[in-house]
Amino acid sequence: MIRMGRSSRADQPDAGTYTEQPAPTAPYMNTTDAPSVSSRAISESDSMARDIKEGRLSGFVGHGTTLTGETEFQAMLRVDGHLIGTVSSATGTLIVGTNGQVDANIAVAAAMINGTVNGDILATEKLQLGRTARVIGNIQAPRLVMEEGAVLEGSCAMLKARESIEKSVAAPAYEPVQAEPSYSADTAQSPDEATASLFAGESDEADEDETAGSATA
Repeated sequence: MIRMGRSSRADQPDAGTYTEQPAPTAPYMNTTDAPSVSSRAISESDSMARDIKEGRLSGFVGHGTTLTGETEFQAMLRVDGHLIGTVSSATGTLIVGTNGQVDANIAVAAAMINGTVNGDILATEKLQLGRTARVIGNIQAPRLVMEEGAVLEGSCAMLKARESIEKSVAAPAYEPVQAEPSYSADTAQSPDEATASLFAGESDEADEDETAGSATA
C-alpha cells in the first residue's frame, strides 16, 4: 500500500520516549476562585442566631427591609433596615444599627442608637447615642450617654432626676417642732407659790361669806 505525502513514522515518538501531556479540564469544574467569606460576618451571624435561640433577641429588621406599623417586643429588637410607625417595650432594649433608620416615636426601657431616628425617644432606664447617631426629635431619659459625633436636633429632659430632686426639696427633712408656751419672769410661779395663791383665794371667799352673814343678821 502506497501512501502519498509525509511519512507517518516521523510523527510518531520513539518507543523509549515519554511525553507528558496536560490533563484536560473537566467541563463541570470551576477554575475561578471562590469568594472568601468574612470571619466577622460569620461571627455576627452566629452571635445573632444564638441570641435569638436563647431569647435575648426578640426581633431583627435586616438591611434592605422596611416594616410599617406598631412594633412591640419583650427582650431586644435590632434594626438595621427601615422601621416606620411606633416602637414600644416596657422592659426591652432597642438597638438601631449604623445603617438603620427608625421613623417612629419610641418608648422603651433602654435604647442604643447608632443610626437615624426621626421621632421622640422615651427611655425609662438609659439612652445611649453613638458617634454615628442622628436623632431628630425630643429625648427623655434618666441617664444619657452621648458620644462625640452624635447629632441631636431637639430637646433633652431628665424627667426622673428632676422629679426626684423636686420631691426631696418639697418634702421636709424633719417634722416641725411645736413651739412651747413661753413664760415671762413676772408671771412665772413656783409650785409652792401657786399652791399658796390657791389657798389665799379660798380664804378670801370664806371671809366674804362671813361678812355677808353678819350683815344679814
